[in-house]
Amino acid sequence: MASLSEMIMQQVTSAAGGVQIPANLKNQVIGGLTDSILGGFTQTAAKSGGLDQIKSLLTGKAKVASSPVTTLATSLFSSNILGSLNLDKKQGSALTALIPTVIGSVSTMFKDQDGDGDVDLNDILAGLSGGGKSSLLGAAAKSLLGGLFKK
Repeated sequence: MASLSEMIMQQVTSAAGGVQIPANLKNQVIGGLTDSILGGFTQTAAKSGGLDQIKSLLTGKAKVASSPVTTLATSLFSSNILGSLNLDKKQGSALTALIPTVIGSVSTMFKDQDGDGDVDLNDILAGLSGGGKSSLLGAAAKSLLGGLFKK
């Protein structure tokens, strides 16, 4: 299973090819979009009910455009990356508009990986952590599981 991070990077690189980006900023833009989208997923996963929100998104039960993941990723990109790039407003808007497209593509890829169209919470955690354990996600999972089992 490809990690969610790898899927995001692949889709960002593909989608960014359709937007004119100064050559000297291309790596920053691709890295910034990738980090912002991954940040949207990981920060949402760390919140109470976040994994269920991500599951709804990845299974197509939630609309990409109104998803908390998309909203957060857009906010992260706008506040942390876009301002430092000194792009004109049109380029900035075009790049920000890629976020829902990328998340939608990643959702489709993630859902189709196992062939049954379903995603379980273990798939989400594995996808976010690249198949291994991440301290942020590990803490989120322990917190969620601890709450379920009153530990």
